[in-house]
Amino acid sequence: MRLDLLAALSGLMIALQARANGELSYRLNNGIEAALVSFGSGLIIIAVITLFHKGIKEGISNLRVAVKAKEIPRWRLFAGALGGAFVAVQTQIVPIIGVAIYSVASIAGQTAMSLYVDRIGLTGGGKKLISRRRIAAAALTVLAVLVSVWDRIDAKNLSMWAVFFGVLAGAIVGVQRALNGQINEHSKQSFTTSLLNFMMGTSFLVILLVIAVIANWVELAPLPAGPWWIYTGGVVGVIYIAFSSTIVQHLGVFTFTLFSVGGQLVGSLLLDLLLPTNGVNVSAYLVTGIVMTYFGVIAAGVSSSRIQKSAKEQ
Repeated sequence: MRLDLLAALSGLMIALQARANGELSYRLNNGIEAALVSFGSGLIIIAVITLFHKGIKEGISNLRVAVKAKEIPRWRLFAGALGGAFVAVQTQIVPIIGVAIYSVASIAGQTAMSLYVDRIGLTGGGKKLISRRRIAAAALTVLAVLVSVWDRIDAKNLSMWAVFFGVLAGAIVGVQRALNGQINEHSKQSFTTSLLNFMMGTSFLVILLVIAVIANWVELAPLPAGPWWIYTGGVVGVIYIAFSSTIVQHLGVFTFTLFSVGGQLVGSLLLDLLLPTNGVNVSAYLVTGIVMTYFGVIAAGVSSSRIQKSAKEQ
């Protein structure tokens, strides 16, 4: 299957996960607890899969050998903690600004950080120069963030801090994708990468939640009875990490981000239209910002022939 289509599908998964985790956070009134439920459920799912999947165990063995041989720094195995931080931020701000604005903001962060991690070769696939086209794509995407929220800058129901943290969440994703690409390169098993991510992410969120409760920043709340889809963030995360960690190895973080943008934006806009967050409306400015972000993808000028070539090399 074409890697560009898989990247777009991964973007759609981000929008679905953001909506599910955001709704769970809203009902719990506790973003950290919602993030832990999402990561914890994902860990349970991937742990059960591990019991019946010999390849995952082989991947763990491959990672041990790689770490012992110093082929991959031990600290890079903690990429899942970044995922935990990302979901914690996501669950806090999606109920405030909606999936669509959150997606545009996070895409700006993803794009900028992806340029950097590709430039320093953090994915392990070699360094990629920052071309004028790449800079134009990143700049156009950032401009799209401003356009998308332009009519609501002075509105009471828009927090510019929430938009800023949306950008920060995107930057976190850019680094995590690069590190996961390296982990996957050495484990040679995408679900091993998922397992490691959920172990680290869940551990990080448990520690964060304990600190928050002790400091009286949050209060634990009973889990809501439904709707059922608010608990799908974990399973979506398992599939997403398995997909992205494999694709990033071949496309690089920036190219993967560009193709995933289309799926993420289409999914987020549809979700805000069909299942809107309270107090969030889809305006002409928002639609314009989404279109501008898509033009950012085109500005990068990534050819389909390069994608097909990468797919054949797998």
